[in-house]
This record gives sequence, C-alpha cells and structure tokens, in this order.
Amino acid sequence: MSASVPQQQNEFIVFVTGRLAERSLREVVSGISERLGFRYEVVVPGIQVAALLHTSLLKSRLSLPEGVDRVILPGWVRGDLDELNSIFNTEFERGPRDLRNLPEHFGLGKRRDVDLSGYSIEIIAEINHATHMPLPEILKTAQSLTQAGANVIDIGCVPGECSPRVREIVTELTSRGMAVSIDSFDQQEVTQAVDAGASLILSANQSNIEWVTESGVEVVAIPDSPEDVDSLHRTMEQLERASVPFRIDPIVEPVGVGFTDSLQRYMTARREYPHAAMMMGVGNVTELAEVDSAGVNFLLAAVCEELGIQSVLTTQVINWCRTAVSEFDAARRLVHHAVTNRVIAKHLNSALVMLRDPQEQSPSISDLRKLADAITDRNFRIFTESGTLHLMNSEGHWSGPSAFDVFTSAANASSRDIDSGHAFYLGYELARAEIAGLLGKKYQQDEPLRWGVLGESPSSSTVGRTGEEGH
Repeated sequence: MSASVPQQQNEFIVFVTGRLAERSLREVVSGISERLGFRYEVVVPGIQVAALLHTSLLKSRLSLPEGVDRVILPGWVRGDLDELNSIFNTEFERGPRDLRNLPEHFGLGKRRDVDLSGYSIEIIAEINHATHMPLPEILKTAQSLTQAGANVIDIGCVPGECSPRVREIVTELTSRGMAVSIDSFDQQEVTQAVDAGASLILSANQSNIEWVTESGVEVVAIPDSPEDVDSLHRTMEQLERASVPFRIDPIVEPVGVGFTDSLQRYMTARREYPHAAMMMGVGNVTELAEVDSAGVNFLLAAVCEELGIQSVLTTQVINWCRTAVSEFDAARRLVHHAVTNRVIAKHLNSALVMLRDPQEQSPSISDLRKLADAITDRNFRIFTESGTLHLMNSEGHWSGPSAFDVFTSAANASSRDIDSGHAFYLGYELARAEIAGLLGKKYQQDEPLRWGVLGESPSSSTVGRTGEEGH
C-alpha cells in the first residue's frame, strides 16, 4: 500500500470501521490529524468487526456527511471500490489492515525514500575450488553471483595443484562480459588466467614477487603472514618499483585468532597510505563464524566504507553464508548512503532484516477476544499474539503455541469434517503463523512473510481463506 497524503490542509476524510475498533481508530486518527491538519469523521455502518465489511454491505448501510473529500476503509474490506465511488460520488480507498499502520499510510513514521543505487565497494565473489567444477556449473554459479551483486568473479584454485583448466574457465567467463580475478600462487595457473583476460591476481607477497611483477595486471599485496607487516611493506615497495598496480590487503583474521588486531592493521595502513587502494577478504570472518551472516556483512561493510576500503573478497561456501553476496550488496549501498549523508542506517531500507521484521505488530489478547465473540460465520481467522497462535470462527476460539495442538482442537470441536483442501490450508497458515511468532515477524493471514534480501515467501492459495471460499 503506497502512502496516502492529504491533498490540502483542510481536506475532509471519513474513516470507516466496526464498533470494536472505533475507539482505537479515533485515538490514532486524532494524532494524525493534529500533525497533518485535515478534518475527519469516524463512521460505523452498523457492524461490530471491521474485518467483516464488504462493499455490498456498505452500499446499503453507509451514510456520509456532506463535503467529504475521500473515504478510507479498513484494509480487510472486500469488493469493488469503483462501485462505491460511483454511488457516493467520492473517492474510496483501502487503508492498512492494521489501524496502527495508519500513520505510515499517511507518510508519517515511514521509511524514508532514499536513493540506494550508489556504492563505493567492489564485490569480488570467489568460486571456491572452481578448477574441480564442471564448466556449466561454473558458468551458472558465476551468473548467479553476478545477479546477486558481484562485480568480479574470482577463480579459486586448489593450493598445491596446477590445473590446466584455468585458461578455459577464464576465457568462458570473460567472453560473457564478466570481470575475472585469479586466486592462486601457482605461476602456470596465473599465466593461463592473465592470458585469457583476468584483470586481477590474488595475491602477491615475498613468495611470488619475482614473477608476479611480470604479469602486467593489477595484484593484491598481502603480508607473508598476517602479523608480518614489514613483509607487506617490502612487497609494496617492489611492486611500486616495477610499476605494477596493486591494492593492499593486510588480511582480516577470524574471530578468535586476531580479528580486532587485524582491523587495527587496516586502520594503520589507511593512515600510512591515505590514497592507496585496499581490499578486505570478508569471507575470513563470515565463513568462519557460525552465525547468520547478514549482520556480520553489514558491520564489515561499514568498516570498509569508513576506512575507504574499495573492494572485498567474499564467498558463499558454508550454508549460513549462502546469500553473502546479496547481503553485502545491500549492506554496501546502505552504509554508503549513511556515511555519505551522515545519517544513521535506520529506517532507510529493511533488506537486511531477514529473520525478524522492522516492526512486529499483533493484536492484543483483549482485541482478539472481542473479535472472537463477534464472529458469526464459520470462516477461520488466524492471528499471532506474544508467540501464541489464535484460530477462531463462530464455533470457537482456540489458542496455543503449537500449530498441531491448535488445529487438533479446532478439528475436534468442529460440527463438520474439515475437507482435505481446507485442512491443508489451515495447516499451512498455522505453520507460517508459528514461524512468524517464533521469530518475531509480522503475520497476516494469506499475506506473504517478509524475508529481506531472500525475497517474500509465496502467499496462500485462495482455498480456505476468510472470504466466501473459507469455512
């Protein structure tokens, strides 16, 4: 639902609701009106529960005051609004399903509309052990990584081996317009890659400095061991003398074996070389910490943005990092906007809020009890409240923490058998509600759950919904 903005300060708006929600709606609308300056009236067309409204009922029961500019209906209202527009000669629109979301509907407290198209950090996405993979699988993986936000595809070779396939792999990728880097210390593999069009070598230190300077392409300068900063300086000096372009990577270490000290080395390198290109291998942290990677990627992106580290190397090997590239892509855009505009990274974009939601909104237990008492049909309604599932219709109100228990109670109490289609629907929706309650996500029956960069889950089929097709 896009935000609704009053056309003029003295606009006259009618809000339609049921008797149960009238008091709460007046409280919410009063605050919005004070801020935006419109006039309003709340109308109750002789019905208890707003969720049960239909345009066919409104045609016969709704009465509007003179001079109304538009009418906002509860988001649950079903039917054709164009018919109401014609009958009452005014504009009707559906508001949010939850009246507490009305401020956002009017553009208050909503996420700011910001341009997140810009970023300053290049993503180099490694295909780990690429030389052991079939070529079609490599191409498919590279395409997927590119679509997720990777700027460069890194060919990860196997240490201690020399594969004759590097040339073919790089040729296939570059012929498809992809930028490619080669991650190998084997001279023959690196030569194959450069000859086939690779534009970056990972990496150069004292072990390969003699021949890597002959490659003619950019390299990543690293220390011989993470704590050996002097060796990094020697490698940088030799690359400069050979006029080889390079970026610095002091090597970030995993949590537990020097993570904080390694961040300090990046800070020191930036102070000593304020204009040098730099890279960070963020996969050393995300892959080697058993934690969901989205938040880790955000913090590492923030470090890179603030220190001017222009590229990162990441990978998606272990399962908790399976969307690391898309996560870092969202993170680099968010931190770039925040740092550039000196704003906190909040209420800008929720792509990285994956397990939970930016806001969890559920009805109170008293509201649910009132709703259950007012229902006069056998259509099932499903809600979550403080981790508890609620299933209700005219025959009862069942609640509990488990989808199995709630469904069993309702099925046993029902005056008629629940057919397989509706049983599947109820099981599916109750399971989604249980997951949402466990994670602290917003659940609305028949609406998809939000999963950030993972995308939305599919909504339910129409079988068994709360309308005419339900119980």
